[in-house]
Amino acid sequence: MATSGFNRQPITIQHSNRKILPLLKALVAGGIEASDPLKAITRSLACRDHTLTVQGTSYDLSTYDRIICMGAGKASGRMAAALEQVLGRYLEGGIVIVKDGYGTPCKNIHLLEAGHPIPDRRGVNATKQVISLVHSLTRNDLVIILLSGGASSLLCAPAPGITLADKQRTTNLLLRSGATIQEINIVRKHLSTVKGGQLAQTTLAQSVTFIMSDVLGDDLSTIGSGPTVPDRSTFQDAKDILKQFTLWGTIPSAVRRHINKGRSGHVPETWKPTKHQSSRHRHVILGNNRQAIEGVAAAARKLKIKPVILPMPLQGEAREIGSILGSLGRDLVESGNPVHPPACLIAGGEPTVTVTGKGRGGRAQECVLAAAQELAGLKNVIVAGFGTDGTDGPTDAAGAVADGQTLKRAWRKGLEIHTFLDNHDSYHFFKKVGGQIITGPTGTNLNDVYLILAL
Repeated sequence: MATSGFNRQPITIQHSNRKILPLLKALVAGGIEASDPLKAITRSLACRDHTLTVQGTSYDLSTYDRIICMGAGKASGRMAAALEQVLGRYLEGGIVIVKDGYGTPCKNIHLLEAGHPIPDRRGVNATKQVISLVHSLTRNDLVIILLSGGASSLLCAPAPGITLADKQRTTNLLLRSGATIQEINIVRKHLSTVKGGQLAQTTLAQSVTFIMSDVLGDDLSTIGSGPTVPDRSTFQDAKDILKQFTLWGTIPSAVRRHINKGRSGHVPETWKPTKHQSSRHRHVILGNNRQAIEGVAAAARKLKIKPVILPMPLQGEAREIGSILGSLGRDLVESGNPVHPPACLIAGGEPTVTVTGKGRGGRAQECVLAAAQELAGLKNVIVAGFGTDGTDGPTDAAGAVADGQTLKRAWRKGLEIHTFLDNHDSYHFFKKVGGQIITGPTGTNLNDVYLILAL
């Protein structure tokens, strides 16, 4: 059980401009605070006189024999703490799996830490406990499921014939391939005994799933790989994705055998939707990327900076998205398009990185590194990107910031930006040149936020 309490650390941004630095910190903090799952739970749930009210739907808690909580994800720890506050004596307890460092003090709910983004043995053991708990419930029980980004790795139950090592290698290959989260999770669902609605199939209890969405568009079957949601994807889809990204011949042979058995009907498919789907399982979105974006916009208004929220989420290769952001920054200061400074353009998104080098980084840092080229020589404009979870890729940085002097600082240190871009080594570039955004674990996860600030 995770014993360490969750304490959000101060935001650190490596930037020498004393005028811009406090503004940047306030904008980043605004996005993270607006994404707080504890606030989302207490805002959306109310319990009074034996009745739990959730966005207009009521549950008479006195009619259930047991009320249990289970969950997984980076935000699920703070969700669990908030749920205990709301339900009090009605909540018997439960099990929630969180990423290392995301533990939050709880009274009755056990928080178990596990590996992310690559699943580990702790996640497998914790998931066994979750399955056992869910199996023990009856039709007279209610299970409240707390789900957020990160659950696909943390809630890990490899299908028969597939080892943890097989899952780890396949996951690592997919994360480096440039596949979208939707594509990655289609494969994950077909290598699991809990994803793709299979967890819901194992219980007789009524369930309500509270979700902090890290998926653009809030597709329920993709968030956390949809353990309680019917799944339309198939084993054939999983194979097609692995072939599309030239991974079919690289993944472990056990994974290929399992998928082929599924295609031929020798392994059961994930839980499929029907015309008369059971009403026992309800799903409630408590927060998503828009929430984080609006938080940044609100912080900008307090600073007397005009916020403009870009209408479309950022998707595609991070390097290409970064170049576009840099060009938008140049237009902002040179022509006042689409708004005259002081202004802040804000966007959410989930770019991808097709890793071909051996460097370290993440999609936010790579976006910002690519933007730095377009900003060269400009004054009073920056591009920043950060993950609301505090982790960008397999690094301890949440993201990065670049301005018109970033390339000049790199040149003075004898560093060539294209070398770092080609090697997908944005983390070490910003560590050497300056520009990292460090937040530590935030206790939430609502995608990335990107902003262009012009003063």
